[in-house]
Amino acid sequence: MKLKLSIAYDGAAYKGWQSQPFRLTVQDFLEDALRRITGDRIVVHGAGRTDTGVHALGQGAHVVVPPLFVAEEWQRVLNFNLPPTIRIMRCQLAPKGFHASHSARGKIYRYLIRNHHVILPHEADRVWMVPEKLDMELLHAAAATFVGRHDFRSFTVNRKAPAQTIRDISRITVTKKGTLIALTFHGKGFLYRMVRMLTGSMVRVAQGLDEFSTLENRLQNPVAPEWQHVAPAGGLCLIKVIY
Repeated sequence: MKLKLSIAYDGAAYKGWQSQPFRLTVQDFLEDALRRITGDRIVVHGAGRTDTGVHALGQGAHVVVPPLFVAEEWQRVLNFNLPPTIRIMRCQLAPKGFHASHSARGKIYRYLIRNHHVILPHEADRVWMVPEKLDMELLHAAAATFVGRHDFRSFTVNRKAPAQTIRDISRITVTKKGTLIALTFHGKGFLYRMVRMLTGSMVRVAQGLDEFSTLENRLQNPVAPEWQHVAPAGGLCLIKVIY
């Protein structure tokens, strides 16, 4: 039987989503739990990778398991065998032909910034502390620049970069409550570290450290050198995978 999963995790405890030889990733812990339950090695397929330190509220995944339990019971049994920093939030039978990655129609990421010189202890590894004053008008304008279909080659790290670096961002919302700023990115897909690099570039413009024209130039000339200002991983969270 094939299960469709929605998974939340505290990324500060793990070296990203994808399995690694040192066995400290979210996928590794999920597969270890399945091995304890079934006695077999079962591969969990995720909707996409998240980096070391990046969090998730709704990572999508699918897995083919023996029919030992109904879907709802699989959720309970898996959570019992997982650390408390990884939770199966939903578990259901997957539709015919479903694939966690190939069936995804979009993703929503949120980046949190605390625009203050001090953060609360429980915000450590959850927000990016930016003490310098940010120009909210420039932040909104920078976000609008990235909306649409663009070649984001200048906003990704060259780690097995795909031949196709054109991506569609349907919406970026910028909201502020007190000193907490949330940047929410809606798109069909994102390149490696793309959201963190877009965030870093937007913040630098809002700080007055870079000209607004710099962003436009990097979009119009995608062969420009890679953008070096990457926002910290802890502020980023995968909110939802849209199917």
